Amino acid sequence: MNVHVDALARQHQLDEATSTFAHDVIEGLSRPQKQLSPKYFYDAAGSALFEQITLLPEYYPTRTELGILRDRGAAIAARIPNDAAIIEFGAGATTKVRALLQACHTHAYVPVDISGDFLHAQAAELRRDLPGLAVYPVTADFTAPFELPDAVAAMPKVGFFPGSTLGNFEPHEACAFLRSARQILGAGSELLIGIDLEKDDRVLAAAYNDSAGVTARFNLNILVRINRELGGDFDLSAFKHRAIFNRELHRIEMHLISRTSQTVRILGHNFAFRTGETIHTENSYKYSLARFGALALGSGWTPLQCWTDAEGMFSVHVLKASD
Repeated sequence: MNVHVDALARQHQLDEATSTFAHDVIEGLSRPQKQLSPKYFYDAAGSALFEQITLLPEYYPTRTELGILRDRGAAIAARIPNDAAIIEFGAGATTKVRALLQACHTHAYVPVDISGDFLHAQAAELRRDLPGLAVYPVTADFTAPFELPDAVAAMPKVGFFPGSTLGNFEPHEACAFLRSARQILGAGSELLIGIDLEKDDRVLAAAYNDSAGVTARFNLNILVRINRELGGDFDLSAFKHRAIFNRELHRIEMHLISRTSQTVRILGHNFAFRTGETIHTENSYKYSLARFGALALGSGWTPLQCWTDAEGMFSVHVLKASD
């Protein structure tokens, strides 16, 4: 953190996590193409909105991946040692991991997420519903190194990274995450990961611009969070949501578009917006099976097996940590 932001953080009595948030927001909005990190979508309100998105008729990834986990449950479970600990990176609602836990026989689960309140609420529900399962929630930014609980140190590790979240990373960031996950999980570990596949542009456009406007509220919620936690003065009515498919880069891009010429103030900084100027909030890369396999190999993992739905819209992969 730079000295100026650090001083502002002390002045506004920000804790360490909020100070990091402040630094990232100020740095991102100072770029020629303004941007905000999608990891800050997931406060309690954002997490709840995302769960609503997963139920929308246009949003295919969640139901398609869940179908693979259920239909191929026996084959997937055969890859997981009975005494393994399942480590979920970016744990949200427990729907998908429940499908996995019901198919296998593990007794330890470590959900990892930056949204601590939501994480612990979900962990409490899982303990209640599966009393034989030891649940060890870890509040952490899963994109950075973190320590696993001592209770699972001696167990074989199987990482779980569903939801095509890897697609939110730039390719070099995806490689860095996969290398970090290999380091955290250790030698001999495996990683079960969901990857969204390339498909018709119209299907993608509908999935990220839903008719009910839930994705728009989800996108705008990051401005609500800045106002609440950093004293920003964003006028939400002065911004609108847009998601477009960038065919050349194989990705959906989410933006917040300024409806007018305006200035926003955050922690003593002024950020000017032209009419039509955007804040780039998220990318969602779509992969071919071959491109993802090459990415995994170059990041310290050996692809072992892959399952897709009948229409080839989504894929679930098992990777093994390379020697």
